[in-house]
Amino acid sequence: MRKATNVFWVSLFISIVFVIWGAWDPQNLDRVSSGIQSYLTDKFGWLYILSVSLFLIYSIYLIFSPYGKMKLGKEGDEPEYNRITWFAMLFSAGMGIGIIFWGAAEPLVHFSSPPQADPETMEAATKALRYSVFHWGLQTWAIYTVIALSIAYFKFRRGAPGVISATFQPLLGDKVNGVFGKLIDILAILATIFGVATSLGLGASQIGGGLAFITDIENTMTTKFIIIIIVTVLFMISAWSGVSRGIKYLSNTNIILAAILILFTIVFGPTGYIIETFSSTILTYLKHLPEDSFKLAPLDPEYNQWKQDWTVFYWAWFIAWSPFVGTFIARVSKGRTIREFVCGVLFIPTLFCILWFTVFGGGSLFQELEGINTGLTELAKEEAMFGMFSSLPFGIVATVIAVLLIGTFFITSADSATFVLGMQSTNGTLNPPNAVKLSWGVIQAATASVLLASGGLGALQTASIVSAFPFIFILLFMIVSLNKALREDIQKNDN
Repeated sequence: MRKATNVFWVSLFISIVFVIWGAWDPQNLDRVSSGIQSYLTDKFGWLYILSVSLFLIYSIYLIFSPYGKMKLGKEGDEPEYNRITWFAMLFSAGMGIGIIFWGAAEPLVHFSSPPQADPETMEAATKALRYSVFHWGLQTWAIYTVIALSIAYFKFRRGAPGVISATFQPLLGDKVNGVFGKLIDILAILATIFGVATSLGLGASQIGGGLAFITDIENTMTTKFIIIIIVTVLFMISAWSGVSRGIKYLSNTNIILAAILILFTIVFGPTGYIIETFSSTILTYLKHLPEDSFKLAPLDPEYNQWKQDWTVFYWAWFIAWSPFVGTFIARVSKGRTIREFVCGVLFIPTLFCILWFTVFGGGSLFQELEGINTGLTELAKEEAMFGMFSSLPFGIVATVIAVLLIGTFFITSADSATFVLGMQSTNGTLNPPNAVKLSWGVIQAATASVLLASGGLGALQTASIVSAFPFIFILLFMIVSLNKALREDIQKNDN
């Protein structure tokens, strides 16, 4: 623990206090956090929505700006990983469990209770896919683009420590090494813990749901706790082996299993419907992107509540994830140009997400519309995908593959997060001590457990929204700082 900093000890203390609070009085934790969440979504929901839209606009601007040709590193630096492995690693960190959990579930929820449409109609089905893709598309990856690019730029081009606070050097100067900098890093660590805990809780719930489908094991809270313990041991083993071994191999495994699951569903599901829906969903998504990005509708209480329940939750969740995902993507992106980086992080994962929701969401909606499996909307969210598989040939095989995929994503996400938390709490070292990483592994598992115990999925959502709020301002000022640094460096090169 020689490399552990004050940031590590303060963050660890706050995290332990939270875990003790949740274990001692989960109802009180749920009541207090829910009250804070209600206040933030009611008063500041607009801030989450408009900020994320700004992140997308800035990301697209960078592609066409004079800064696009600048390299994340010295002129002779080459990428450490090939593009396929790079994509697999950033996707595993950036989406993972969440996309599997919501792939079939979210379109079914919007289908049965859509905003501004009649339930369980063709119009509702079209909007269900459009809203799902919107929540997992360009905006999501723009959040990760902004923070990952900032960290990579300052780390590999200016030689700064790989911590969030280092990206504020153009604005704060030497103050980044003082109280302000440490506060930024502590907020980043806390946001990461709650953002990742949300995903771990979803993963435990869905693995339990899958086991309930193929065995006699009930998906109880005890089952979820046992799953968290087992997977925690596995991801700690992976964390011990380091990025180039554990995370790299698991990330490639994730992509292979995900591809198998997609091909299985296309072949044995409604092939023609899925292919046609894929292209039409892209067009519908792009057509309504400006409207969905900025529409707030304060005079439409029903739509406004839907926006808070879904869009604000997602943006908050991904903002809470962003310190972890951004730091990890930055770590594996040395040597790429800004234009290549932004295009890779922004567009390729978005296309994959559209494909994913078209295959699993579209396949589920097809079964509902055609009367093949009309009980899907009544299933628990964590069981929706398995319910769809039950109506396909060899559905049990797909369910087993899906459970394995959730498990590997679970391990990869938690493994990546322990690495990032280790970096952020040891002043940006690229190889944090195993003792530090394992400490954060225990904290993540404990946080996910107490959140599940205090309120299940609702508590997980609440934690993300609350922890993300202060980090919105960090991301906004990060854009200002990065743009100042880019302008300074390009002027220096011109001279």
